[in-house]
Amino acid sequence: MDSSNRDQERLPPAQTEIQKWTAEEFERLVFACGPRVAVFDCDGTLWNGDAGYGFMAWSLERGLVSRSTTDWIDTRYRAYRAGNVSEDAMCGEMVQMYAGLRDAELRAAAAQYVGEFVRPRIFPEMAALVASMRRAGIALWAVSSTNRWVIVEGLRDFGVPDEKILAAEARVENGIITSELVDVPTGPAKATALRRVGLPAPDAVFGNSIHDLAMLEMARCPFPVNPSPALLEAAAKRGWSYFRPQAAEGADSNVEGESSLTS
Repeated sequence: MDSSNRDQERLPPAQTEIQKWTAEEFERLVFACGPRVAVFDCDGTLWNGDAGYGFMAWSLERGLVSRSTTDWIDTRYRAYRAGNVSEDAMCGEMVQMYAGLRDAELRAAAAQYVGEFVRPRIFPEMAALVASMRRAGIALWAVSSTNRWVIVEGLRDFGVPDEKILAAEARVENGIITSELVDVPTGPAKATALRRVGLPAPDAVFGNSIHDLAMLEMARCPFPVNPSPALLEAAAKRGWSYFRPQAAEGADSNVEGESSLTS
């Protein structure tokens, strides 16, 4: 891909230099790819921060779940951060913690949370890019390990259809959330989820962490966005360049749970 007028980011000595696109180069390269189908990660890619953890903490603070559930998920999350609970298990449990509640209640809570904490952190460059892609008739998909309630609400302004959103989800029966998981797309499971819906080789994929690596590798045109240190290293090894939105410059781009998936 075109390397003109790019900034360079120095990696540790064992790694190679990696090129950073400007916003203009990034958008030009996306459209030069000629995508008919584009797939986006959400947290850290379309907006800043981890909305999955944020919603969990917010809902605990507001007493949305019982005290026993609060204690359980807090213990599990601490174990996850210590490396004793897998990414897949943690993402699933962050959905299962709401079992027994009404689906409508979670949708309303997600709308409130997204309005207060996610929408203000959307990267303007990504919002503009997705809008341009939508106008161009490109089919937009999203894959996220964050719960579906938050992701559907967060993507509302992006125009991604609900049926093209693959996110962590529990089965709902008679309006009540169950503990039965429908899907937890994280890491290699993101690629699996895309294959399941008939997208074994998307034209363009956008992601920010090592949890997105498997689906980035599926793409004809992989686009690391706001990459974490682990994804930055993986991108350098694969000869990929990247884009970092202005609002993310100088911010901590580390992502929880990456150590077990680094390559």
